[in-house]
Amino acid sequence: MFVSSFKIAGSAVAQIFILGAIGYCLVKKDILSSEGLNSLSRIVMGVTLPFMIFAQLVKDFRFDAYPDWWIFPLISVLITLAGLILGVLFSGFLKGGQHKLQFLSLVAFQNSGYLPLALVGALLAQEQLSIMFIYIFLFLMGFNLVMFSLGVHMLTFHKNKRFELASLFSAPVVAIIISLGLVSLGIVKFIPQMVLKPMELVGNCTLPLAMFLVGGNLAEIRLSRIDKKAVSLVILAKMLVLPSLGLWLIFALKLPQLIGLLILIQLMMPPATTLSVITRHYKKEDLIISQGIFFGHLVSVITIPLFLSIYFALGMVK
Repeated sequence: MFVSSFKIAGSAVAQIFILGAIGYCLVKKDILSSEGLNSLSRIVMGVTLPFMIFAQLVKDFRFDAYPDWWIFPLISVLITLAGLILGVLFSGFLKGGQHKLQFLSLVAFQNSGYLPLALVGALLAQEQLSIMFIYIFLFLMGFNLVMFSLGVHMLTFHKNKRFELASLFSAPVVAIIISLGLVSLGIVKFIPQMVLKPMELVGNCTLPLAMFLVGGNLAEIRLSRIDKKAVSLVILAKMLVLPSLGLWLIFALKLPQLIGLLILIQLMMPPATTLSVITRHYKKEDLIISQGIFFGHLVSVITIPLFLSIYFALGMVK
């Protein structure tokens, strides 16, 4: 059972790896420049992902069908909190305030959108996939609010830095809010297919483009002297301990199959590549961020199939 489950999970990860490798090669071969990568990021974040979210939610989401929808933003906050607590415990082995803050960011914030969307797209049948997409979009609503408030504050901490409210409302968050608003008002039934269909087609471009972006971002990471202790602690805390605790909790609470899968996927994701973008954007010294992201993604090629195999083998997903 475990071997067959590992093959299924490994095949899904391999598909994602191939897409990411294409993006990696495009950057390394100078086919996709740094400016092109930035443009691709703006297209995905500002166009294709919001369209994907909007089309999926107005088509499949109804408040009466998902009365506990608010649980998913809450789950995202709890997962971030769990990462912060675990990060604090492990950060005692590191020295320096900035080192510790960057370490905490790596453990607390995962690649919560692109990789999970691509992974479930390769794993689940269409019926379950539609439900899981909605779960992930609702999860992202809470995650993005925390990421672009607390996450940015941690990486750019300065006593004179002012909080920017606008940073909370990225295009994907706005798409979620508008979609939920239209659904609650019952307006979605008046949206013609000639409008929804093109949005859905554009949204379908999100997963391959997003993986090109992840691979391209990894290709741009410049690894200088590797902080072996910090990287080892990131891998131990983020890629091993956190998903192990999550797996135990899922079984202990006997959570529903897809909700358990969502939690496990989010817990076993490598550190968010957005952390590197934030660090670069605010011109902060990259002490361990790039190293943690790069080696976290490298290790995830093994750890993701491993944890998924345990989950599948124990009968949590049928």
